[in-house]
Amino acid sequence: MSMEGVGERWIVYFGNGGFFGQLNPMTLIMSFAIMIMLVLIARKIKFERIPGRVQGAVETFFDSFWQITEEVVPNPEYRKPTFVIAMTLFLYILVSNVLGGIPGINVTPLASGINVQLFTDVWYSPTSDLNVNLSYAIMVLIISHAFAIKSKGFVSWFKSFFEPTPIMFPMNIVSEIAKPISHSFRLFGNIMGGGMLVLILSSIVKYFVLPVFLWAIFGWFFGIIQAFVFSLLTIVYIGSML
Repeated sequence: MSMEGVGERWIVYFGNGGFFGQLNPMTLIMSFAIMIMLVLIARKIKFERIPGRVQGAVETFFDSFWQITEEVVPNPEYRKPTFVIAMTLFLYILVSNVLGGIPGINVTPLASGINVQLFTDVWYSPTSDLNVNLSYAIMVLIISHAFAIKSKGFVSWFKSFFEPTPIMFPMNIVSEIAKPISHSFRLFGNIMGGGMLVLILSSIVKYFVLPVFLWAIFGWFFGIIQAFVFSLLTIVYIGSML
C-alpha cells in the first residue's frame, strides 16, 4: 500500500491565495451531501402513535439528551433552542464520522495530479478538516454569549468576566478563547488521527480482516462517541453562560 498523499488535502487556491484564498472541495461536497441526506431522511420519517423498536430507541435517546439539557440549562426559555442546536450538530457529526469508516470515494493530491480512489479508501469525513470543527466550535461560542446577553443583559454578562474577582478577568478571557480550541481539536484529533492510524496499521498488517475491523472501531464506535461528546459540550458551554 502506497503512503503517497497520506495526510494531504485537495486544496483549490483562488485570488491571491493565503489563508482566505484556499478551498477544500471535498469538505464542501461531503458537507452538502450529508445535509441533503439528513433533510431527505427527516422528510420521510413518520412517527407512529405506538412506536416500534427503532422509533422507541430513537425517542429514548433524544429524551435522554433532553433531560441533560433540562439539568444543564437553567433558563427554560433557552432549553429548546439549545437542544435543537446540540442535536443538529450531533446528527451531522455522527454521519460524518460514520462515513469515515465506510469504504467509498476519496480524493488525494499526488505529485502527478489528483488521485480519485474508488472503494480502496473510506469516504472523506468533513470532521477530519479542522476548519469544519473550528467553525462549529466558534458558532457554539458565539451562540452561548448571544444567549447570555439576551438572558442576563449586557451589563450582567460583561460583569461575569470579572467574577469572582476583577483579577480573574484575563483568565476568564483566556478560558473563553480556549473553549472553541479544545472543542474543535478534540474532534479533529480523534477523527484525523484515527483514520491515519488505521491506514498505517493496514499497510503493516497484511491480513484482510484486521483493517476492516479497525475501520469499524475508529469510524463507527469512536465516531459515535465523539459526536456525543461534541454535542454534550455544546449543551454545557451554552448552559454555563446562562
